Amino acid sequence: MKLSVPLILASSSPRRQSLLTKVGFSFTSIPADIDEIQLNGESARDMVERLAIDKASFIARIYPGSLVLGSDTCVELGGEVLGKPSSPMEAELMLGRLSGQTHSVYTGIAVVHVSSNRVVSHVERTEVTFARISNREIEEYVKTGSPMDKAGSYGIQDDQGAFFISGIHGDFYTVMGLPLHQLYVLLRTRFADLISV
Repeated sequence: MKLSVPLILASSSPRRQSLLTKVGFSFTSIPADIDEIQLNGESARDMVERLAIDKASFIARIYPGSLVLGSDTCVELGGEVLGKPSSPMEAELMLGRLSGQTHSVYTGIAVVHVSSNRVVSHVERTEVTFARISNREIEEYVKTGSPMDKAGSYGIQDDQGAFFISGIHGDFYTVMGLPLHQLYVLLRTRFADLISV
């Protein structure tokens, strides 16, 4: 898909960058400097949608002629949001809680084009089931450092975190942090005038 305006990814996530590259988008990555916190009483779904919009809007104000994509992902277990761990110990605790459980992964995406006054967002939810994992497996995984930049302290796509997942119900790319099908639908239906091919 080719766009008639520049595309900016409002994120430094290597996973999101890799996905956009693999599907053929030409884009620039400019991370948005905003606080990623959950507001009091805010659901996981509402939080990722708000943060995706905030990230995209922050960058779009600087580049009003560009199409800006923002995204945010979180893990929810038993009604509690699990974000990125702040320490190896917190990562171990998160993984211990996920062991043998099914949790939800929410990813919000937002596309903002200031020049045409458009802000469009979508939230996707996928259920992920973890096998039971031992304390030693958790410790070995955390020692790799991989869990430290990931919501819920694991990655589904490119590291040992994939070993722990026994089932998934929903969109795989939602768990990676960018639901590609929904992004495609959103661009085709709401930004068709900015698609050149």
